[in-house]
Amino acid sequence: MPECETLLLDISEGVATVTLNRPEVLNAFDERMQDELAGLWQGLRHDNDVRAVVLTGRGEQAFCVGIDRGDIPVDAEFDPFTYEDPGRRIGPKTQHLWKPVVAAVNGMACGGAFYLLGESDVVVCAEDATFFDPHVTYALTAAFEPILLGGRMAFGEIVRMTLMGAHERLSAATALRTGLVSEVVPGDQLLDTARLVAKTIAAQPPTTVQATLRTLWAARNLTPDQAASLGNVFLQLGTSAKALKEGQEAFATQARPKWRLR
Repeated sequence: MPECETLLLDISEGVATVTLNRPEVLNAFDERMQDELAGLWQGLRHDNDVRAVVLTGRGEQAFCVGIDRGDIPVDAEFDPFTYEDPGRRIGPKTQHLWKPVVAAVNGMACGGAFYLLGESDVVVCAEDATFFDPHVTYALTAAFEPILLGGRMAFGEIVRMTLMGAHERLSAATALRTGLVSEVVPGDQLLDTARLVAKTIAAQPPTTVQATLRTLWAARNLTPDQAASLGNVFLQLGTSAKALKEGQEAFATQARPKWRLR
């Protein structure tokens, strides 16, 4: 696994906890963090000891506030033919990581933070978390971030959050109602909750989990007929005669898991 200056990594019980580690700039991502995130997702992709990921930000003020504006030249010219979007580097799915990512959001999450949240599989947040997209307020077109949120939030909610810019923030309760997050917990329970979700997923057959996750994302991005036509392909990715036998034996002989009501 590559050495990182802007990220912290801890691996335990099949779960990699990745922490954005630039609290002095509210975990904004600069060029180095972009490079390190890309490298880390690739490393975790090939690490058989890791079966799920928790992603969070260091400090209580912010999960992430997007790109470090100190990295943007004041006289920058935009060329649509050569522009390299940061989301193509920092997102786990764009780096082909199909191990589930559970995002734990503390404090603010805004702007480019939605690259990360839009490609996370489960998002939980603290009660004091807030979400907003300031792009249009500062003369930047909001493009990739709301596109990524399209499969997670209702269309009208994305429109409102995007066009209100820095003038309105979503509370944790509103984020839950709109589908941006799936659970809201007290701040001191945030990491424990995210790790519980990740550990539970990591305890299940890894190939089956990854194949199921790949299926779900394909179903989100394809039409229903296109996704259904690939159903047998997705089944084959995570199912074998050996896996079926093991699953049947587990069902017949193992005690049913203790479940958690949410």
